[in-house]
Amino acid sequence: MPYVFAFIFSVVSFSAVAEPELELNCLAMNIYHEARGESLEGQFAVAYVTMNRVVSPRYPGSVCSVVWQRSQFSWTQDGKSDRPRDRKAWGHSQALAKHIYNNYHRFMDLSRGASDLTGGALYYYAHEQVNPYWAKEKTTTATIGAHVFLN
Repeated sequence: MPYVFAFIFSVVSFSAVAEPELELNCLAMNIYHEARGESLEGQFAVAYVTMNRVVSPRYPGSVCSVVWQRSQFSWTQDGKSDRPRDRKAWGHSQALAKHIYNNYHRFMDLSRGASDLTGGALYYYAHEQVNPYWAKEKTTTATIGAHVFLN
C-alpha cells in the first residue's frame, strides 16, 4: 500500500538517502495531489519543482523529505486521506514520477537546464485559489495551467 509510506514520512524524520521505491512513491504522490487535473506539461512542471528542491542546498536532499517538509505542499497538511482514488491518474503519476526521477539529472545536463519548463523554479502556487504573501518576494519564471512558478 504505497500511501502508507507517505504517512510514515510525514511523521518520521529520516536521512537524505532514501530507498528509490519510496522516493518514487513520494514524487508520484506529489504529482497526483498537486497536478492530476493539469496537462502533461503542468504535471512535468510540478515534478521538476520537486526535483529542483532536492538538488537545491536550501531544501532537504531527498524527494520524500522535500515533499513532507512542513507547510510546503497543501495536500500534506489538509487533513484529508492521501490515498489516491483515481486509478488512471495514479498510474499516470507513477509513470511520470519514474521517468523524471530516473532521468532528471541527465535531462538537465544534456539540455543545460532547458528541459525544465519552470525555468528552475523552486516554488509554485495555484493562482486561481490563493495569492500567497511570499510570492511578492519571488520572480515569476512561468505560468503553466493553474500554477504560477517562481524563484
